[in-house]
Amino acid sequence: MPELLYLTGGDNKVAKEVVEERKKISVIVPCYNSEKSIKAVVENVLHTLKEKYICQMILVNDYSKDNVWDVITELCSCYDNVIGLSLARNFGQQSARMAALEYVTGEYVVFMDDDGQHEASDILRMIDKLETGYDIVYAYFRHKKESGFRVWGSKINRRMTDWVMGTPKNVHTSSFFVARRFVVDKLRDYYNPSPYIFGYFMHITRNIADIEVEHHERIYGKSGYTLRKLIGLWMEGFTGFSIVPLRIASIVGMGMAVAGFIWGIVCILHKLLNPAVAAGYTSLIAVILFCCGMIMIMLGLLGEYVGRIFMNLNHLPQYVVRERLNVEVDRNS
Repeated sequence: MPELLYLTGGDNKVAKEVVEERKKISVIVPCYNSEKSIKAVVENVLHTLKEKYICQMILVNDYSKDNVWDVITELCSCYDNVIGLSLARNFGQQSARMAALEYVTGEYVVFMDDDGQHEASDILRMIDKLETGYDIVYAYFRHKKESGFRVWGSKINRRMTDWVMGTPKNVHTSSFFVARRFVVDKLRDYYNPSPYIFGYFMHITRNIADIEVEHHERIYGKSGYTLRKLIGLWMEGFTGFSIVPLRIASIVGMGMAVAGFIWGIVCILHKLLNPAVAAGYTSLIAVILFCCGMIMIMLGLLGEYVGRIFMNLNHLPQYVVRERLNVEVDRNS
């Protein structure tokens, strides 16, 4: 809203219009079993950003088992700048984020969780860092308020991305980050039915930074990531954006072939030089089992790649939106 400032000079008043241009921020929040925390998260974000930015929030119900959609509906009725999306089934956090991209209108886009562990005031700090010239800024949690299992899973995922994708040095990734609009617009072209957003970012830009922030206690409930979901996430990143695993499998295969050939020559020479040496049945079985195990692992790895090609060829959807709230209201505001 433009504001009028009056400059007094003698008896004359000169009205000067000062146009305040505020940037618009879009905040994407996937929601799953968070009916007791999402309202506090939304109100905290809106209250924190309203003084400096125009804020848009997009809440995506990922087929939650509780009544979170009722809470989202209530929030949408109270705030015109809150959009609600409800998915037809549980597609996972990555797909829920992809579902929100179609409705993004902000210059900067924030991705955060629904459990209250991400502080809204840290969004301002990440945006300040972004405006120094970076394309993506992640929140780095040195001390996570999570179970040992969840922390261990995050570390494994971190090591995997460093090794396979070549993450920029000294950059720690997390589910709480802010990106420029051009990055998000390019992300819309990503049609893989099992998306892994961070891997795609690595092919868009390496101009990435992080800032250290505090990780807060969860408002309610516990993490929805089970061991099965974590393994699925690792495999998405491991095979979705790099052929490094296939190259490693080829190198291991060649190494085993060379080692087997050398070992065969050694055994023949040993037998010729010492005919009394008995044939090694136990060692032979051990070698066969080891080689067969390695072959099966490599075939499974190859199958992961073939399976992803198969799913892409079938044009499986990343997500299916069942209901939408405030979509037109927000775009027209």
